[in-house]
Amino acid sequence: MTTVTPTMFTPAPPANESKPQEHSEIKIRTEDLSFYYGSFKALHEITLEILERRITALIGPSGCGKSTFLRALNRISETIRNTHIEGRITLDDADILKMDVTALRRRVGMVFQRPNPFPKSIFDNVAYGVRVNGLGDRGSLKEIVERSLHRAALWDEVKDKLHHSALELSGGQQQRLCIARALAIDPEVLLLDEPCSALDPIATAKIEDLLFNLKDQCTIVIVTHNMQQAARVADFTGFFLMGRLIEFDRTEVMFKKPSKKETEDYITGRFG
Repeated sequence: MTTVTPTMFTPAPPANESKPQEHSEIKIRTEDLSFYYGSFKALHEITLEILERRITALIGPSGCGKSTFLRALNRISETIRNTHIEGRITLDDADILKMDVTALRRRVGMVFQRPNPFPKSIFDNVAYGVRVNGLGDRGSLKEIVERSLHRAALWDEVKDKLHHSALELSGGQQQRLCIARALAIDPEVLLLDEPCSALDPIATAKIEDLLFNLKDQCTIVIVTHNMQQAARVADFTGFFLMGRLIEFDRTEVMFKKPSKKETEDYITGRFG
C-alpha cells in the first residue's frame, strides 16, 4: 500500500456558507514535521493547520503516529529520551520549539488516555496547576476551582465533597476532574489523547457533551481510536497511517466522500 504526503491544507467552505472561516484563525500549524525515536522515524513531514475554537480529531490504526503528533504539540514528547523533532510547529505564528516550555504548557494543556488524578482532594487536584504557576491568590482559588468544575460538567456531582480524595470518584468522574485540572489555568488549546478509551458509554457521552460545550472557549485536538466518536464531535478529521498524514478535511467529507483510497479502506473497516 502506498501513502501520499499531503501538501498544505486549507479547509473548504461548507455548502451552506459562502465565507465559512473568516472568523476562524489558524491556531496551530505544523510544517514538514518529522519526529524520531532514536533512528526510527515515527512521523514523516506532517503539514497541518488546526483552526481556532474548532474540534480536530486524529484517527488511524494503533502505532500510526497520531499520539506522537499530539504530544509534539506541547513538547510532552521531550520527556522521552533519545528523541528529536525536525520541521516547524507554530502557535499563533510563534515557534513553539523556541518557547519556554512551562509557558507553552500553560497555553496548551493535555489530558491523557487514562484518568490520572493526584492522590489529593478534589479541590487540590483542580487547584494544583494554578498554585504551581502562581496564577491565583487564596481568595480567587475557590472561584477558579468552582468555575473549572462547572466547565468540566462536574460541579453538581462533587460540590459537597471537594475535600474528599479524588481517588473515590468513578473513572468517568476522574477523567472530567483531569479535564477540570487542565482547564483551571485557562489553556488556549486542549489536547486529549484517547480520553474515553477506558470509559463506559455513559461516561463517554458526558465527555463528548463536555467537548461540545468547551469548543467555543478553546481549541480542541483529540486523538481517538473510535471513528464514531470522531464523526460525532469533530469539525475536522485527519487520518494517519504509518507515520504519515494521509488526508485531512472537514469531518463530513472524510466520512462520506474521502479523497484517498487508504482513508476509505480504513473508515469502511477493510483494515485497521
